[in-house]
Amino acid sequence: ASDERVGLNEVPLPSRRSLRTSHRHYLCVQRRPVHLVETARGCPYRCRFCTVWQHVDRSYRCRSIDWVCRDMASVGENVFIADDLFWYPPERSAELARELKRRGIRKEWILVQSRTDLVARRPDLLEAWRGVARHFDVFFGFEAPTDRGLEDLSKDSATGDIRGAVEVCRRLGYGITGNFIVDPAWGEEDFEALWEFTAGQGLDHAGFTILTPLPGTAFFEDVKERIREADWSRYDMHHILWEPRLGRERFFELFAETWRRSALHVRDRRGLWSYLRQVRPAQVPFLLKVLRQSRRLFDPAAYLAEAFPPGARAVFPASERSVPVEGMAQAG
Repeated sequence: ASDERVGLNEVPLPSRRSLRTSHRHYLCVQRRPVHLVETARGCPYRCRFCTVWQHVDRSYRCRSIDWVCRDMASVGENVFIADDLFWYPPERSAELARELKRRGIRKEWILVQSRTDLVARRPDLLEAWRGVARHFDVFFGFEAPTDRGLEDLSKDSATGDIRGAVEVCRRLGYGITGNFIVDPAWGEEDFEALWEFTAGQGLDHAGFTILTPLPGTAFFEDVKERIREADWSRYDMHHILWEPRLGRERFFELFAETWRRSALHVRDRRGLWSYLRQVRPAQVPFLLKVLRQSRRLFDPAAYLAEAFPPGARAVFPASERSVPVEGMAQAG
């Protein structure tokens, strides 16, 4: 880590007492309350759509093992570890797992974020951490269903790593949630490739966002000359900032179809039961409310109404079409 950055141990432990009641309504992967813990910060990779590594110059900082253990002991049974890249660096992660187990710190549920290549190549780390929680979920940025797509995003990993990570997680009893990035430059064949890939891997809990040129990313620098949207609230990985290659109506039809094929639909009784059996009876009404609201994910008209509300000014002409990611620097 850079010597110029503030060491994470210089930041005091959070005042957990003040949060005991204020966050009880938050739901994370059908669990609540969930407590946030950070053990490290930063990322050494260079994903083209991400700001994290640019903020930290591809460095990372770790809190001391003792600090993390004391913080983990102070929180409740459900924990989201918000590290940008969990299990990294590997040797320190293994040491932390050993110390948590030595101190008898065990949780009901832990959620972490990590990379597929790290998990696929270091199953020993998942074996070391499995005893720290009764249930353990991993959120992956799958990003693209093809090697070409991953290369365009500078992911520095391959679809083989996705398959390997899924196999390791299932073998060791880890839950899997992942996200794919849908490019407005996609054609129908790209959506079909995504559907085929998610079905082939049996990814029941996948999410989908839209490739957005977030300020501070390499992608934004490549395309900023062609962006006409001045409302920063639309830079959220859910809005489009120029006309999709397929046109807005067809794009959102296929985007909604992607959710229908891969996410829990409120009418899917078998999938619904898989969610309900993981929550306490008192939490069932709240979960059902969330699921009803999520039905907008399956409605193309809802996306169009939000992206292009009636009476709003046109952000870009309907005739303008997206171009592939690798050509956007020239298109600007």
